[in-house]
Amino acid sequence: MGKLPRTRTALLLVFLVIIWGVNWPLSKLALSYTPPVLFSGLRTLLGGLLLLFVAIPRYSKLHLKQTWHLYAISSLLNIVLYYGLQTIGLNYLPSGLFSVIVFLQPVLVGLFAWLWLGEAMFALKIVGLILGFAGVAVISAGGLTGEISSTGILLALGSALSWALGTVYVKRIGERVDSIWLVTAQLIMGGLLMTGLGTAAESWSSIEWNLTFVLCLSFISVFVIAIGWLIFFALIGAGEASRVASFTFLIPVIAIAFGMIILDEPFTLTLFGGLVLIIISIFFVNRKPKSLAALGSRQAAVEPGGV
Repeated sequence: MGKLPRTRTALLLVFLVIIWGVNWPLSKLALSYTPPVLFSGLRTLLGGLLLLFVAIPRYSKLHLKQTWHLYAISSLLNIVLYYGLQTIGLNYLPSGLFSVIVFLQPVLVGLFAWLWLGEAMFALKIVGLILGFAGVAVISAGGLTGEISSTGILLALGSALSWALGTVYVKRIGERVDSIWLVTAQLIMGGLLMTGLGTAAESWSSIEWNLTFVLCLSFISVFVIAIGWLIFFALIGAGEASRVASFTFLIPVIAIAFGMIILDEPFTLTLFGGLVLIIISIFFVNRKPKSLAALGSRQAAVEPGGV
């Protein structure tokens, strides 16, 4: 994938941060009317089916026989595990708190991108990784005293880990697959699997098809799932994975703010302290030493644009 102009990158990042931030309280609200696994399957399957209208004209780029396993692995990491653990976990924790833990993902991406993609690792990034885990530990401390669900924390950490692995995996295979078909196929595969699991373990009659649920499901399927994933993978494919991922630290802030407004969720000093540590950690992960920054500037002079 080619690099994107800076203005377009900035606009896409702003849109993604707002949409994915609003997703958390809306998902929490929707779960009042539906079993979690069925909801997880429905929203991803609907998002994938919507993208078929964009993907089908590009059928010649699908190459399913050669690339089906790439779509399947990406679906397992980015859809089944990420959304499955997320949707179940939201029943145990406030949406803002859950999102803070999940968005340890940029820190994990920095580590995995260094190990598997050869992206730069330096002292400040290492400090950032340590601070990130410290922030999660501060937030998770309530779980040891029974104030916060330990199960919810573990599910949030699992969601963060699967998404980080999925992000690095997509960056690694980006040149081997069509980006639109990648998003479409992984959503449909993951959506079918989770809908099937939900059908076996839960009851469709438990879903309350009221206006609030339908609006939440529709908004999440179209903007958060279909459009959001297309934008995220476009940004990842066009730039350094750890750098793009680091900008998502703003999403928990949006999620917490909307959680307070929509769901009347509390904002505690412990949550604030952990959030501050995580934001600082991601800032460190994203801040390059002067030598690397100078090298990047020289490369940009030769190859303009980029994230």
